[in-house]
Amino acid sequence: MNIQIKQVIVQTRYWLEHVVIGLNFCPFAKSVFEQGKIHFQVSDAESLECCLENLIIEAKRLDTQAEIATTLLIFTNSLQDFDNFLDVLDIANEEMHEQGYEGVYQLASFHPDYCFAECDADDPENFTNRAPYPIFHLLREQSIESALAQYKNPENIPRNNIRLTREMGIKKMQGLLEQAIQAGKE
Repeated sequence: MNIQIKQVIVQTRYWLEHVVIGLNFCPFAKSVFEQGKIHFQVSDAESLECCLENLIIEAKRLDTQAEIATTLLIFTNSLQDFDNFLDVLDIANEEMHEQGYEGVYQLASFHPDYCFAECDADDPENFTNRAPYPIFHLLREQSIESALAQYKNPENIPRNNIRLTREMGIKKMQGLLEQAIQAGKE
């Protein structure tokens, strides 16, 4: 594994551990992280076709490797523009459907410039989906259903995350993301 790929994974792991898990944005992430069941795949794809090809490769990896609970497909050379990222995400969801993965895997998304449609760009809420790199997160639908069935009031998770990010404020949230970006650069 080359140094750049290692650094991208270190940064993404740091973000996952200190932001997503540390702030409990996803109460289901901690156990799979601690068990080493998250696969981090760095993609240097530059074209739409290659991005989609990488996505299907990761879905097939999940098909054959049951020990992997979830995959983070991290894009380093493409999808930097957030609007383009959303367009590709729509196409990726269509491709997953066409490949027979609807109901098998769900795509979640993260991006350095993530902005919810109903939010201003500087609303701290956006940091619930901001990450050091554009990421497609492949989750097993069955795992999601099992986790939600065991969690009291899962519908409160987004509200709690919004409240927390707004309490922390934009500067603190930006600082946490910047720490993740700096991880592995020392």
